[in-house]
Amino acid sequence: MASNSALTPVLHLVTCGSVDDGKSTLIGRLLSETGSVPLDTLEYARRTRRGGSTIPVGEIDYSLLTDGLEAEREQGITIDVAYRHMNLPNGRRVLVADSPGHEQYTRNMAVAASNGDVSILMVDAARGVRPQTHRHLTISALMGVKTIIVAVNKMDLVGYEHATFEEIVGTVRTTAARLDVPEVIAIPVSAFVGDNITVASENMPWYTGPTLQEALETWEPIVAEEEQPFRFPVQFIVRAEGNFRGYAGTVVSGSVARGDDIVIADSGRTAKVDRIVTYDLHVDGHIADLDSADDGAAVTITLDHEVDVTRGDIIAAAGADAPQPSDRFACDMVWLGEEPLAHGRSYLLVSGSRSVPATVTNVRHRLDVVTGHEHAARLLSMNDIGRVEIATDKPIPMDAYSLCRDTGGFLLVDRVTADTVAAGMVRHAMRRSTNVVRHDYDVDEEARRLLMGHDAKVVWLTGLSGAGKSTIADAAVRRLHALGVHTYVLDGDNVRHGLNKDLGFTPEDRAENVRRVAEVSRLMVDAGLVVFVALVSPFVADRRAARDLFAPDQFLEVYVDTPLEVVTERDTKGLYAKAASGDLPNLTGVGQEYEPPTSPDVVLHGTGDLERSVDELVRAILGE
Repeated sequence: MASNSALTPVLHLVTCGSVDDGKSTLIGRLLSETGSVPLDTLEYARRTRRGGSTIPVGEIDYSLLTDGLEAEREQGITIDVAYRHMNLPNGRRVLVADSPGHEQYTRNMAVAASNGDVSILMVDAARGVRPQTHRHLTISALMGVKTIIVAVNKMDLVGYEHATFEEIVGTVRTTAARLDVPEVIAIPVSAFVGDNITVASENMPWYTGPTLQEALETWEPIVAEEEQPFRFPVQFIVRAEGNFRGYAGTVVSGSVARGDDIVIADSGRTAKVDRIVTYDLHVDGHIADLDSADDGAAVTITLDHEVDVTRGDIIAAAGADAPQPSDRFACDMVWLGEEPLAHGRSYLLVSGSRSVPATVTNVRHRLDVVTGHEHAARLLSMNDIGRVEIATDKPIPMDAYSLCRDTGGFLLVDRVTADTVAAGMVRHAMRRSTNVVRHDYDVDEEARRLLMGHDAKVVWLTGLSGAGKSTIADAAVRRLHALGVHTYVLDGDNVRHGLNKDLGFTPEDRAENVRRVAEVSRLMVDAGLVVFVALVSPFVADRRAARDLFAPDQFLEVYVDTPLEVVTERDTKGLYAKAASGDLPNLTGVGQEYEPPTSPDVVLHGTGDLERSVDELVRAILGE
């Protein structure tokens, strides 16, 4: 590794590994010994001690230099990602992300790794390689970190044994090779004593490699053999005097020059780059133009003619390498949510400044981070890593993550809680998305509305099992049928005899049940019908996803509010008796939660007069 810190003005360094492996102590010592810590902070680390600390007052507790949160200092662990700046003696600047080791904070580690150039993977020599070690190594590899420094810490506790070091490193190298990590550097260290951090250790004469500081100083990025394609996500539309219209953002891949042919990946429209403007460059008091801009440059681009470009669009080099909009992707995914991944549930896919509804349609496998075995799976639980297929509500251009992190990575966000539940890396767009083309027919929804003589809509009745949904739907359909309104009922039990007979009653199966019924309802609304859906549909997120398939005036959410004690006493299907005996553990309201609508369009009471409920519902359907 030849020294050339100019290649990377700032090296993004991630520390990871299992809890109590010594990450904070190692980074704290590295910061201190490179002169990157203010004197008052060092003095604080000399005076302050956690409960149970064995470090004498007057000596530096290096772990305090990175554990910024009070809760971290009290517990002696890292919870959040602590970021620190470090200046190495050769002039290289380093941004250090000290990530947490506990499994429940894996999401924080994934965030840190998503921008990392180098990961320091800590392994406690006394404890050896643990599952969290493999998990953090796997996440680093998936997130595109190409250099892993294996810091085998606490060598003083094992008598500086060479054999222990080689055994640990061999295990890590095997996993790294399986994950196609191109560079692995192994260093035996003791963060507590200071061995091989900034000064070569005399306790391990068998090791002749670099110290940790030397490895960071001499690191060079692994440059792809092929030239990276130009990618420019638009962050802001700039308008100024003189009819100036430009597109501001950061070049996240490749380079661009004036006169280059570009394409707006979302629309396929082409143009040429007219100007490349940066606020930092001035000539005679005026903002000047650049001839070109490389990866990492924040610039404003203007085009040679007007093209429809909006925030979130991707400007790319024209040609075969330009990303094509797709609505189906194969992805690697790290599941971060406390609730398992649910098939069919609609999430928000967030990539850069773009946000679109998306559904996980298939889980291909779950990865065993220790053995590398790919297990067949239907869901992913917290901290699981797997291969999935996702579908977006509209086509969007995304690259393979290996080609460009910024245009190939995304987050999944729960649409109700706004919690980030997954980090995803696109492997490729699926061919089926380009092989299936929607056909438009002359007889459309408007033509069928005129023929039917009434508006089409879906009437979604939700409530506990036995609340009276089917009874109300049946009576309302009879009333509307007599008025000449064309109707159909999708009953929860009836669809499970055919369309959804393969689904159970777990949360993920219930989400898929709702998704299928909603899609069928959409077809029936397109056919001009008033569709009644009588479905427990216990989760707010699933009902909201169903509503989003329709225009605002085409969806009527009806909450049939019947108390649990009433439906338990009715027990028309014998379900509550089965639940009481333990034979039906997933019955909504007993073994599984029911989330009532927060703002339904209509509220009906299952204990009230049926005819009065039907009158109210029919008036709402007919808009009276």
